[in-house]
Amino acid sequence: MKKTTLTLLILLVFRILTAQILVPSVYSDIHTDENGKLYYQLLSKKFYALDKTNYYTLKQMQAGPTADAQGINFNFEDENFSGKLYYGLINFNDSKYPIPVWFKNTSEIIGGKARINIKKRLSGRYDMSDWEKNGYGTLSYRVSDNKGNLIYDGIVSFYYKNGKFDIAETIIEGPFINLLTSESAVISFDLNKTAVTEINVNGKKYTDGLNTKHHEIKITGLKSDTEYTYEVKYGKLSQKYAFKTAHKKGDRKPFVFAYASDSRNGQGGGEHSFGGTNFYVMRKMAAAARLNNVAFIQFTGDLVNGYVTNKEDINLQYANWKRAVEPYAHYFPFICAQGNHEFVGVQFVNKEGKRRGSVTKFPFETESSSAVFASNFVNPQNGPLSEDGSKYDPNPNKTDFPPYDETVFYYTYDNVAVIVLNSNYWYCPSLKYNPKTSGNLHGYLMDKQLEWLGKTVEILEKDKAIDHVFITQHTPAFPDGGHVGDDMWYKGNNKHRPYVAGKPVDKGIIERRDEYLNILINKSSKVISLLTGDEHNYNKLELSPEVNIYPDHWKLDKLKRNRTIWQINNGAAGAPYYAQDKSVPWTNAVSGFTTQNALVLIYVNGKKVSVKVMNPETLDIFDEYDLR
Repeated sequence: MKKTTLTLLILLVFRILTAQILVPSVYSDIHTDENGKLYYQLLSKKFYALDKTNYYTLKQMQAGPTADAQGINFNFEDENFSGKLYYGLINFNDSKYPIPVWFKNTSEIIGGKARINIKKRLSGRYDMSDWEKNGYGTLSYRVSDNKGNLIYDGIVSFYYKNGKFDIAETIIEGPFINLLTSESAVISFDLNKTAVTEINVNGKKYTDGLNTKHHEIKITGLKSDTEYTYEVKYGKLSQKYAFKTAHKKGDRKPFVFAYASDSRNGQGGGEHSFGGTNFYVMRKMAAAARLNNVAFIQFTGDLVNGYVTNKEDINLQYANWKRAVEPYAHYFPFICAQGNHEFVGVQFVNKEGKRRGSVTKFPFETESSSAVFASNFVNPQNGPLSEDGSKYDPNPNKTDFPPYDETVFYYTYDNVAVIVLNSNYWYCPSLKYNPKTSGNLHGYLMDKQLEWLGKTVEILEKDKAIDHVFITQHTPAFPDGGHVGDDMWYKGNNKHRPYVAGKPVDKGIIERRDEYLNILINKSSKVISLLTGDEHNYNKLELSPEVNIYPDHWKLDKLKRNRTIWQINNGAAGAPYYAQDKSVPWTNAVSGFTTQNALVLIYVNGKKVSVKVMNPETLDIFDEYDLR
């Protein structure tokens, strides 16, 4: 039913007035004052939400470039911002993996503005992309602040005609290969301006028909295990790459896929700490994966620094991560999952700025960590909806929890299934020390997600085309270095658990871990390995029924396990390292521990599965073993 203009205006005003004061019912002791400001009340004290403004945004760093007769002008919308602009041309015709060749000079950013004189600096012998001849080109630029910190890696294309430059349609993110099957793929990309685009594959045109910046175009009617060249056309420009379709389900042909996690800012300066991510190691990881001809790479959590109070902050970090892998993600999928550092939240602080509480941001549908993550990646949509409808839902007739959309899902490739879990759903970083706000615990799988996992494992158990199932979540079930105080262990203290609307849930962290393991081990014959991260190292745990997984003096029932599975932890994609902690009861079952950067390569050949682990910088294979 159509509403009158007056009714729409009244609804709009009402939403504006109430948006900032509508606290989800799943939280406790969080309120708004008479001025509409959020605060958390602990005893008689009020701690107000931190209004953090000292961050850069993706829109700001994309700089709304303009052109003139000499080149391109950038405006970063901050007159106090100063630094350097590094730049260089990209030649899309002389490499399968086009990346910029940086020019010898830089441009100064003064008063938030910078200029690149293309005609003077990048013409003649420095025109390595033939923009003068073709009448168009693409410029890459890097933004650094006045301390030399790298903030953003951007792209802008231009036209050159009649002695004047114009800003062209530009693919500023992508194209990326997503949702790959034996018969289809989705190619996604983002433009700097709205446009209708098309993709040509094998002489056939595909389009979403949308005049928009973001495009997700599905390519269908393909043959399995076949390489296809694709050309993305946007405006007068185009780019050509290729992808290979998946094997048919159950073909049992040999293939390899890769696994890693934890690529947030590292130490070492330069690209190791690039706007929230370890750009240097991630590009090495992507190149090593391509060198080994992987079908796909699963990357599970802590892509970026995160822990932000505004999604505009983390969107910039995600953009830098995607730029790092982009030259290779043109060809094969990077399937990403959420970790704790993908946190977007509300922080409650005292007058000195010391944190007293921290919860997932709301409204959940648009501002929560999971919603923001899903808006940045293209993943399957076959997971649970949310924790709504669980026995601790305070209002069964209302949506109370954040969405799981595109953060919990599963996919298959040939005879392998990968189940992706979100062990940082509705995460409350302060819950371990102070449960008064309510929220979920780091590493805890809540009821609806666990229920969905059980049903999914049961489906795959009956699927004759699937031989091997991998489970991946960011947090180890069995931490061994750096996170024995949390993850699914909390130093053996089962009292830790989520709180909903001020009340603790029934099961503690170790009880929930055992329910989880019961599904993976006793209710499945196909789950072969748990792929985890969070701890910034590589190691493997052979979890046989004889390995002790309980603290001393454990009084509750112990899970009887009927077979062996493996936990492969690889949080070694560039984040600061953790050394081994040998205080856990399963230490003797852990092997291969190292803090060097690692890419896990999983080789599947019918019923056989083996692993090789490579250092992406040295290309050295430093661990090798069979899973089956």
